Order: sequence, then C-alpha cells, then structure tokens
Amino acid sequence: MGRAATWESWRPDPTNPRQHVAMLVDTSECIGCKGCEVACKQWNQNEARISQEPGTYQSHPALDAETWTVIKFFETDAENGMSMWLMQKHNCMHCTEAGCVTACPTDALQYGDYGVVTLDQEACIGCGYCEPACPFDAIHVDQTVWGQKAQKAGKCTLCYDRIANGMQPACVSTCPTDCIKFGDRDALIAWGRERVEQLKAMGYPNANLYGVDEMGGLHELYVLLEPPEAYGLPVNPSLSKTLTLWKYVLQPVGKALLGAGLFGLVLNWLAARRTFKGGLSPHETGAAMHD
Repeated sequence: MGRAATWESWRPDPTNPRQHVAMLVDTSECIGCKGCEVACKQWNQNEARISQEPGTYQSHPALDAETWTVIKFFETDAENGMSMWLMQKHNCMHCTEAGCVTACPTDALQYGDYGVVTLDQEACIGCGYCEPACPFDAIHVDQTVWGQKAQKAGKCTLCYDRIANGMQPACVSTCPTDCIKFGDRDALIAWGRERVEQLKAMGYPNANLYGVDEMGGLHELYVLLEPPEAYGLPVNPSLSKTLTLWKYVLQPVGKALLGAGLFGLVLNWLAARRTFKGGLSPHETGAAMHD
C-alpha cells in the first residue's frame, strides 16, 4: 500500500560498495509471524535455542549471540479503548556512529562496505566491551558455549554475503507482507516519509520515521505508529564522548608510548650486549649504556 517507488529503483548496485543501503520496517504492516527470525537462523546456520517465556508472544526474551533477529511485542491501548499490539523487528541497527565499533579494542568490529557494521569473529576476543556500548542491546558475547564460537560476539550482518552478490537479506526475502524493505538508504528514507504522511491521514497522528539521524544515521529504519519509546527504542541515542576519547585519543597515544618504551628497551639491551662482549670497565660500561 502506498508504494512511492518500485523495488528496481531501490536495488543497490553490488559493484558500488560506497553506496549506503538500509532496511526499512513498516511496523504498520507487520503481522508478527516471525518468518524473518526463522530465515535469519536458517541462512546464518545459527543454533535454534528454545525459550520458555510464559505470558508473551515473543520467541525469545531478547537478542543473543546466536539470535540476531527478534520480533518484539508491546501491548498498548488504542484511542478507541481497544488493545493494540505494536511489533518491532529488533536487530543490529548498523549505526553510522556505532558504539560497538568505538568500544572494540581489537578492531574486530569495523565500518564496512554499503554502510554495514562488520564483525570479524576471528579477531574477537570476547571482552564484551561492545555490549554496554550499544544503545540498542543488539550485540552479545556468547558465554554459554565452548569451542570455536566460545566467547565470541554475534549480531546481524545485514546478510552481507547476500547483498554483495545483488541479493536481498534473508529476512526481507521471506517477509509475507513485504513490510521489510531493502535498498538504497536515501530512497527508503523518501519512501518512509511519504508513508508517515499517509498513516497520519489514515488516523495515526503519532506516526513517525525512526533512524534517519539517530547515531549519525541508522541502516535499519522504522515507520512507527507511536513514539519510539512505545517500542522500547531509545529516543535520543548517542555515542559516549568518553568512549570516543578513549578510542581515538587515549588508545593511539597509549600505543605510541608503548612502542617508544619497547624501542628504548631494545636499545638498552643492545648497549648491554655490546658491553658484555667487549669486556668494558665499569666506567666504560656506564658510558656505553648511554650511547
């Protein structure tokens, strides 16, 4: 309903990694079928973890290192007094200014092609610094398993392996209502703004578009019927200034000082070695140590 452009005009060019892509979830058309969750698990070969959560329609209480997409359910009261369900497809937002990338001490998390935040699990040391740095609770380290995946972080990859080959993310392909859209980010923002105006005209005055400016711009956009907080989304998420100072100032300075210290130790060792081999006197030894 209300398509402002066709899929063909949104389709990103896989040969142009500088083009920013995004997913847009029109929550007004989500039916909570959880097909996207299954597609995500299947494509990424992630473990199916059975969750026993009474009193909720959610399959999992939250994301974890093996669960990268969850449909969150929120029950609220509509203006007519009837109950209304709000649903939000929750996963990594692929922020332009990502807290997880800033917090990662090994650069396992980086800004990749198409605007995707990539995760190199081989470089991940499982420190968990990324978890509190994410304002969306979208990345987690698995503390429950052993083996190759032990102590490794896991999160949505935006199906990088698919989009780099001109395909849609798995969750987009399986959505039966076409409420998850994928394509050029600017085109999706334009579509989302038009969709919001349509919804307001249909009697949803609180309709809004989320993700345009948050965290420098998200690559997961939402058309919402109610304010962000009704979906558990932070209203004004921001990147910690302390974290930024540590990553881009203190850490480089610390590495430089460490390198200088190691260089000094090597020089000292070479001088001592020369002294030992030459059989210098104590006075000459002291002089050699300062050469």
